Amino acid sequence: MYVTILGRQPAISIAELERVYGDVRWFSDISALVETDSLDVQRLGGTQKAGRVIKKIPAGDWRKASLQIVQHYARSWAGYEGKITLGISAYGFDVSTRDIQKTGLILKTKLKGTTASLRLIPNQETALSTATSHHNKLGLSDNKIELIVVRGQNGIVIAESTGAQNITALAARDQGRPKRDAFVGMLPPKLAQIMVNLAGIEHGRILDPFCGTGVILQEALLMQHKAYGTDLSEKMVRFSRDNLKWLEESHHVKAGWDLAEGDAMDTKWKAPIDAVVSEAYLGQPFSAPPSPAKLTEVRGNCNHIISEFLKNLGTQIKSGTPIVLAVPAWKDTYENFTHLPLISQLDTLGYKQVELINVRPDQLLYFRPDQVVARELLVLTKI
Repeated sequence: MYVTILGRQPAISIAELERVYGDVRWFSDISALVETDSLDVQRLGGTQKAGRVIKKIPAGDWRKASLQIVQHYARSWAGYEGKITLGISAYGFDVSTRDIQKTGLILKTKLKGTTASLRLIPNQETALSTATSHHNKLGLSDNKIELIVVRGQNGIVIAESTGAQNITALAARDQGRPKRDAFVGMLPPKLAQIMVNLAGIEHGRILDPFCGTGVILQEALLMQHKAYGTDLSEKMVRFSRDNLKWLEESHHVKAGWDLAEGDAMDTKWKAPIDAVVSEAYLGQPFSAPPSPAKLTEVRGNCNHIISEFLKNLGTQIKSGTPIVLAVPAWKDTYENFTHLPLISQLDTLGYKQVELINVRPDQLLYFRPDQVVARELLVLTKI
């Protein structure tokens, strides 16, 4: 069993875990338990950290968890020869950083006189940041350990980290690509990872019919899928080609890919199509909520383009084919969202939303606090 620390929007993170691993459940409002023999945190765009659970405590506070940590590791590390780097992250406890550090210092004292020595990573907060965990390579070797201690709805779990999200690699893929275009939007690589994972397939051929600069295609290739992208704009197809060639050279990608120009409303795509993953047309960006008239105009335009795309796609894919789309939803000054009309008419277009155990479909909204246009993630299958 693993415990995962979920990302900034936990509902999206747990939906991704559910589609990849199946047996997943909430443990706290920022964590989930995953029943699996192995979990690769680098595959997941929505998980900050993951750890293999070594102890469960039915109930208690930090003092009880701390006692368990000291007792367990004073015994298991007493025969270790060499230096151990240790970080401790506590989630859901009403404690100070001093309390966390005290646990490490007591353990360090217990290990004096043994062949093991302990280097403690200082806590600036009760939980180490993802950056601190990543830069100290915690969880990536036997002598670099992060203990993830989470108080949840049904007790406490203590886990040994198996790694934190590689923020350096994500930034390099985002900023290192030779072609970028802010006008068409900057889809973050970790959101592209999430979307590919939400499709719930293994090593298939993924179509992105609004491919832009190729971020979804890039992440699909890195997950060993084949990638097929089309876009209305010749410039975007050219940018995607340059970016995927860069990916092949810089990341030694071997999976195949294909690109072509085409309007998603009438293109005839080449088979096979095992899944469709795409950020559809989001309309124009807004720095402030638009007027009612402007919103009606933009919403109608987006709804028309995406509806026509779905009609066209439906004639070319098999029943059961998964589709993951990022579509626009507009936030007003009261934090309410206006959605596309097509979402309530999916059955008439030949699709149904995938039922998830842990979240409702309306919780899959990806946005920053300052954004007016959110990305609403639709996880669909062809009827």
